[in-house]
Amino acid sequence: MIGYAIRRILLLPPTVFLASLILFLVLNLAPGRPGAEAVASGQAAAERESWRAFRAQFHLDLPVLWNTRPWLSAAQLRRWVARAAGLEAGATPRERQEAEEALDDGGDRLVLPLLAVVETEADPEILRGADARLGALVGPLPAGTELRAGWQARRSELEARYALSAGQAAWIFVGETRFAHYWANLLRLDFGRSVVDRAPVIEVIGRKLGPTLSLTILSLVLAYLIAIPLGVASAAKPRSRFDRWTTAAVLLLYSLPSFFLATVLLRVFSEGSPFRWLPPAGFSSVDSVDRTTLESFFDVLWHLCLPVAIYTLVTLAALSRYARVGVLEVVRSDFVRAARARGLSELAVMVQHAARNGMIPVLTLLGSLLPVLFSGSVVIEVVFGIPGMGLYLYESISARDYNAVMGVLVIASALTMIGILISDLLYAALDPRVSFD
Repeated sequence: MIGYAIRRILLLPPTVFLASLILFLVLNLAPGRPGAEAVASGQAAAERESWRAFRAQFHLDLPVLWNTRPWLSAAQLRRWVARAAGLEAGATPRERQEAEEALDDGGDRLVLPLLAVVETEADPEILRGADARLGALVGPLPAGTELRAGWQARRSELEARYALSAGQAAWIFVGETRFAHYWANLLRLDFGRSVVDRAPVIEVIGRKLGPTLSLTILSLVLAYLIAIPLGVASAAKPRSRFDRWTTAAVLLLYSLPSFFLATVLLRVFSEGSPFRWLPPAGFSSVDSVDRTTLESFFDVLWHLCLPVAIYTLVTLAALSRYARVGVLEVVRSDFVRAARARGLSELAVMVQHAARNGMIPVLTLLGSLLPVLFSGSVVIEVVFGIPGMGLYLYESISARDYNAVMGVLVIASALTMIGILISDLLYAALDPRVSFD
């Protein structure tokens, strides 16, 4: 089993890399852009410059995965210049803005293609547009200089400065991309900064982790404490009235959406219909800073009563069925019948033999709960306003905060893989019939 564990551990880095690649592509190729609402096409030059600085700060001015700007053709660049200047018939405002952003983001890689446009362009308006873009990158021509002749005179100078070797172009193809910059930071355990508040993502995750762990750990402990005895009791008397009623109850809980259950319990216990016993939202009271440690502890428990109850009810529904099925399979085994034949009581048979061996599938589920402990329940945290990882992920997606979303999902993906490994190892350790050799 040690060899199997080593092989699985060695597979974790490439698997995390592939998972992060898929997540990165999904986020960056989805409609919408972070901060796009801040500056619209056609606004003041200062605002446009602010938008360019924002994109450069978060590497949003780079291509997502492949950088083909060293091979950009003069024809493509001419279309961008014409579209950005409003000279292309039928171009939509969105296409015009995309062309402006492509020209803003190109940087030094556009110098030589722009030079080719200036030297060959016949349309005077496109020629002036290309001259303005080129002048912004390398400095304008002296006043009164004829455009085509002036730029042709500077060709050798610009080629010496901006021409790329094959090796440089190959590096730019994969190195000057958003994904390459993201993984360069990730290797240093730097998840970047939030595009919303500029705070380091890893620091925000550290602050949000406490409320989430408080909710999930307490809920999962209660779910296991209730689900295992419930499943064992159902398996002890299959098809009995108790088994039928518990099966119907847990299936009903499992089928109810958590947001619906949360809304109903909020209405009953928090909004005075008919009770007003529990707070409707939050992780602690406003005046919790003035309380003692013990008072703050009980205040947090008071706020977590409803979220923990809902999380526990939803989780124990599935766990109790796993426990019931696991025990039912063991109850039919020969060693259980032999224990009964030796005269052991039914309670001793169920607890010492059936339950102990039937809990293997349920216990191995603990490994897969690692990402749940980290990311929490998005729905429950949003409904109850708990400032944990679930609410943070929801708000980050709404704000298109790519770095924050990637930080949460990459860590959750890594924990999922670690959890699966732990589940496999637990199963092999608990069941001697399983071998990974």
